[in-house]
This record gives sequence, C-alpha cells and structure tokens, in this order.
Amino acid sequence: MSETELDRAADDLTGKLGVDVRSGLLAPQKWLPSKWFYDERGSRLFEEITVLPEYYPTRAEREVLEREAGEIARVTGARTLVELGSGSSEKTRLLLDALRAHGTLRGFVPLDVSESALSEAVEAIRADYPGLDVHGVVGDFTEHLSLLPGESPRLVAFLGGTIGNFLPADRVKFLRSVRDVLSEGEWLLLGTDLVKDPGTLVAAYDDAAGVTAEFNRNMLLVVNDRLGADFDPARFRHEAYWDAGNEWIEMRLRAVEDMTVRIPGAGLEVGFLAGEYIRTEISAKFRASGVAGELVESGFSVERWWTDSGKRFGVSLARSRN
Repeated sequence: MSETELDRAADDLTGKLGVDVRSGLLAPQKWLPSKWFYDERGSRLFEEITVLPEYYPTRAEREVLEREAGEIARVTGARTLVELGSGSSEKTRLLLDALRAHGTLRGFVPLDVSESALSEAVEAIRADYPGLDVHGVVGDFTEHLSLLPGESPRLVAFLGGTIGNFLPADRVKFLRSVRDVLSEGEWLLLGTDLVKDPGTLVAAYDDAAGVTAEFNRNMLLVVNDRLGADFDPARFRHEAYWDAGNEWIEMRLRAVEDMTVRIPGAGLEVGFLAGEYIRTEISAKFRASGVAGELVESGFSVERWWTDSGKRFGVSLARSRN
C-alpha cells in the first residue's frame, strides 16, 4: 500500500468525524462514538489508564497472552499478525515474539485511528524486530478493513475488550466484516471483558485519580481540533454508569450548566441544558456462551477459549469458515 493510500484513509477520518458529530449530537439522546477519544493526547491518557489500580482488563488480558502466546503461534502458524486499534502495540509484542520463535512470522500490520500513536508504534516495532515487514495503516477498523495487506495465513488480533464498544447488532455486523476480509482458515484473536460485580466495573471507568475523566473529556478537544468547535470540557462532568439490563458500562459527559456549542466543521450549533449528557462509550461485558454464539453467527468456529486466573477477562481464538 502506498503512502497516498494511507493519507487518504486518514483524510477520510475527519469527514467521518463530521458525519458522526452531526448524527450523534442531533439525536434525541446525544452520543458520540468512542473511537474519537484517540488523538495523541487521548492515546497517551489511555496508556495511563491501563496501569491504574482500578483498571484490571489490561493486566488480565496480558496474563492470558503471556501464558498462551506460544499455543496461539503453534495453532495458527500465522505469517502476518494484523492488529485492529493497535495503540502502542505493547501486548502485541507477546504475540510477535511467539510467532517469531515458532518460525512463521513475516509481517505485522497495525491499524489505528490515531496517526501519532500508530507512527510511534511502527517506529518502535521496526527498531526492535529487524527484518520484519511492518506496514501501519491509519484508518477506522469499521471502515478500512479492505486496506489490510499481509501474507496468509493472517491472525487478526482485536484485543482490550474493544469489541464491547459496539451495540449488539453492530457487533455481529463488524465481526462479519472481519470474516469477509479473511480467507477460509485464517484467524481472529478476540479479547472480551466478562460480567462481574458492578463495583469493580464502575471503578475501572471512574478511577480515583481522575485519569478516565480527562480521557473522556478529551473527545471534546478532538472535536474542537478537527472541526473548529468551541466545547469547554470543564463544563462537562464525567460519569460511569452500569446498565444491568444491557450488561454494559456507559461513559457519559453531563453538562453542568446551560450552553450553546458551535461546531463549524459539522455545520452545527448545538444547545445543551444543565444535566443533559452525551453518551461517549458503551463497554459491553460478556459471558462465554454469548461470545461463542456471536462468533459462530459471524462465520467463525471457536477453537480455543481462555480466561485469566481471576476469570475477569476472556480471550477467544476463532477460525474463519465458509
């Protein structure tokens, strides 16, 4: 893929942000997609979140990958590792090391919406894995999967529980889109946060140090930067809410006073009443049977299922099938 194609994917993102802002902020219940957290500052804040004492998912998933990376390499024999929403690609190094030790690894294709985070990750991986074909793709994994190169068999890693950010119908649609770009017999490695007590869940999204609150409000700065808006993040309060019926966490930004926000890049002027909120993320929590059912419905067969020792987080290895 040429640099021009990468640039085009990045340029498309600003247009997509404008579309998302218009549709989300004109809805009866205002919302914005969680993918827009991740500019350079948002990516850095999320890396801080992953080491907070309250935020268990990263540690739990890493425990599984440390224990099972060799088995993943043996079962898949993958020549190309593709990572969706790669961020810093730190956990991915466990997979890269295992695949290299197994002798099959030829290439690594990270895809991320944040160009700055992706550039740093690609540079670091190239330095640490000489001879590895590293091809970064700036793009949205809901839009740009067709851009993904790589020698077969490929292993697509979608880690961190990010699949939980999709509404249920969109989740299956997304998983099918992943299946559609894979050849029969290629692989998906999927991380899913599991249902547990609400206190643990809420604390993971509303830490005592306030890092998640800053991360949440950073989305407003992304809209300001890319679309020329005049959001004042200090006028919005961060909230994390456990929806027991849907078994998901909602992150919200609640207006603390009446205001009007201008968003020239989306052609909008939006009013907020005190107490009104924007839903910025859902993070669904899963049960093993539900994960397996959605993967099978989407055209995969589940070959392996692992959890960490505390049974807080699940990792599935699924194979594409006709």
